[in-house]
Amino acid sequence: MTEAQQRTALVEAARSWLNTPYHHKARVKGAGVDCAQLLIGVYADAGLIKAFDTGDYPPDWMLHREEERFLAWVERYLVEVESPLPGDVAIWRFGRSFSHGAIVVAWPQFIHAYRVAGCVCLGQLDQDIDLMRRSIKFYSFFQG
Repeated sequence: MTEAQQRTALVEAARSWLNTPYHHKARVKGAGVDCAQLLIGVYADAGLIKAFDTGDYPPDWMLHREEERFLAWVERYLVEVESPLPGDVAIWRFGRSFSHGAIVVAWPQFIHAYRVAGCVCLGQLDQDIDLMRRSIKFYSFFQG
């Protein structure tokens, strides 16, 4: 597959998770998923990584620790980039660390498992005041 085809596969995989209820530490399409597990599920569904176990993590770890646990998972497979393309990952800082992720559809549009919405949904940065005010980083599977 070309890079363009792989990026399309990632976005389509993310779309297949839309409306899945938000559920901490779950990764079952249609039943429950959180933002970290969504990223793993999407990249595994697209055939770019093998799904892996993140181990246990409390839902509010980012409020009490500066350890970049989420970034460590992301950086196993992706590299930081300046500008995101479809299929790349956006990670926002919540609390003391980067701890909320989404799949880029076409920036500033993304798909994420959002506790506030209660499900996997389509987001638009310029329409989400909470996310707009947070620090953000972008990561890509593709080295260019």
